[in-house]
Amino acid sequence: VGLIAVAGIGWLATPNGRPAAPADPNTAVADLDFTVKDMNGKDVRLADYKGRPLIINFWATYCAPCKHEIPIFVDLVEKYRDQKLAILGVSIDDSADDLRPFAEQFKMNYPVLVGLGQDRLLETYEAVFFIPVTWFVRPDGTVSLKHPGSATKEWFEEQVKALLPKAGAL
Repeated sequence: VGLIAVAGIGWLATPNGRPAAPADPNTAVADLDFTVKDMNGKDVRLADYKGRPLIINFWATYCAPCKHEIPIFVDLVEKYRDQKLAILGVSIDDSADDLRPFAEQFKMNYPVLVGLGQDRLLETYEAVFFIPVTWFVRPDGTVSLKHPGSATKEWFEEQVKALLPKAGAL
């Protein structure tokens, strides 16, 4: 019942495409001090993604809005590969054994991390009572936006463009 409530809250609380308030870049720094196993048992250090535009999406296999977002993320990875966009999908309560066939079915082309048992990570990223929740992190490690709920492909792409370094800003 608790899992169903979490998914239901995620679907009802934020209408599709509703933007969340931007984080204050002067105070919001993403905590990337986590090492999490991916679905194949490999250690993934979030800190290794600093310096790249980063999306961290917290989701679950049972969550309908989460399933809606996965093809969007797959497309964004392909489209922004040259700009080094990184997307990490953190499943909040699925085992690696459950994630591998799911990721294959949905053709997930980005790291799928096992959030099960990673209570501090889930609490830090406010993914305990609500999914999906997506964090947008600039290359300098500041949080551009945290977004509870699902959104359209166009909305996600706008957020990705805001993360990318501006031409000549290097």
